[in-house]
Amino acid sequence: MADLSLDPTQLDRYSRHIIMDEIGPEGQAKMLDSRVLVIGAGGLGAPIIQYLAAAGIGTLGIADDDVVERSNLQRQIVHGDADVGEPKVESARRYVERLNPDISVETHEIRVEPENVEDLISEYDVVVDGSDNFRTRYLVNDACTLSNTPFSHGAIYKFEGQAITFPGGKGEDRGPCYRCLFPEAPPEDAVADCATTGVLGVLPGTVGCIQATEAMKLVLGFGEPLAGRLLVYDAADMTFDEVPVERNPDCPICGEDPIDSIERVEYAAEGCRVSAD
Repeated sequence: MADLSLDPTQLDRYSRHIIMDEIGPEGQAKMLDSRVLVIGAGGLGAPIIQYLAAAGIGTLGIADDDVVERSNLQRQIVHGDADVGEPKVESARRYVERLNPDISVETHEIRVEPENVEDLISEYDVVVDGSDNFRTRYLVNDACTLSNTPFSHGAIYKFEGQAITFPGGKGEDRGPCYRCLFPEAPPEDAVADCATTGVLGVLPGTVGCIQATEAMKLVLGFGEPLAGRLLVYDAADMTFDEVPVERNPDCPICGEDPIDSIERVEYAAEGCRVSAD
């Protein structure tokens, strides 16, 4: 039976979801009612935004403080040549509006900081982290973990990518967080960015699609997320490997005695250390 909240155009647009027993009209209506925040509208954010918008995630938040540069266009496929110099959030918003008029886009032309991250994520059901620096990754992890907001992490480097999902939970049901995988960030100059080392243009598409898939599964409550499993992709060898990740009982964010506020974390470019005070 069709969900009466879906109009005829939506029944047509999302028909390939609706005929699936695992989604159906109820699942599609759930996606249309959901709110997902994408942090970063660059290489990873572009395919995440594309596929979540096409799939019918009803409200997409997009947070990024950067502008489109011509060198982005080799991989950041929601932007075009005419968008060079424009804020990425506005370019991405225009792309989504052309793709699917069902979707409400909320733009946040901001840099994610300790002062705004908690308010930013509080308005959303799921967060997808497509950021390109360790400081933001730790900020997103800490704020999402402390607020029990599920989120997906992805990262890319040259020919390699990784993805993992942190679905939240409390008590014994809580899985590991990003700090269990990487307790502290490497020194600021230890990992070169793509402007220095380069990146295969299609690589973020693969990793971003995995993250979009994970976000949809979290919204639908269906399938097994990449929880406690770091998926590592090597495009050069075309291999996927899984690395098990266990919760660290001494983790200051998700362990047995977690901190109560991100105000106790020093979010410097390197370290992102939790204060002992």
